[in-house]
Amino acid sequence: MADKKLKITLVKSTIGSVPKNKAIVESMGLRKIGKSVVLPDNDATKGQIRQVSHLIKVEEV
Repeated sequence: MADKKLKITLVKSTIGSVPKNKAIVESMGLRKIGKSVVLPDNDATKGQIRQVSHLIKVEEV
């Protein structure tokens, strides 16, 4: 089974967001708009993506 990866990019600021959403974005390793991280495609990551989908852009790698 191939390891699937997701490239996640922060496209909107977390200023004015709910503190829980800020913490989720920070825990993903995103700190500045336009920065990207590559994370594994698993249930935990998908749950985080679902919570902050309005702030990020997701692509398969």
